[in-house]
Amino acid sequence: MSAPNCSKTFLVDPARLSSGRWCHERDRQIGEGDIAASYSADKIALEGRVRSPFKWQKVLWVSVGSAWPHDKQGVQAYRLLPTRFFDGTPISYHENTMLGDEARTRPEGFYHGMSVHYGKQPHVLVGPKAIFLPSKEAEEPKQIDLLDLL
Repeated sequence: MSAPNCSKTFLVDPARLSSGRWCHERDRQIGEGDIAASYSADKIALEGRVRSPFKWQKVLWVSVGSAWPHDKQGVQAYRLLPTRFFDGTPISYHENTMLGDEARTRPEGFYHGMSVHYGKQPHVLVGPKAIFLPSKEAEEPKQIDLLDLL
């Protein structure tokens, strides 16, 4: 049995979701979007930390993995909140995984309430998860009407 889908979907510029490409000359990733660069599921599981978050609607978010609804590539993300503002009891990744199906089927999502560090400060990931999808409008340049400039 799966949890009801409480996630929100947001359309963003596809460049923000781009994984970029590895540049051997510079020894780093080139052209990676800020949403893709925030991917932190590995860091959360191993270190209890997150990479640099991205901003959306004046809130910090962290990507935790891919979401493939329909035929579009998307990203799952959770809000990042300083622990002092979280109205609940934070839980570690280890404690959460010990809950098994209970954690995976929560309406707020698996990472809701998870204790993480961003910089030197304790934070909490807050659900429900959001799905960020590429916007078609951002892919196609819009024609500017000359009369709009006058």
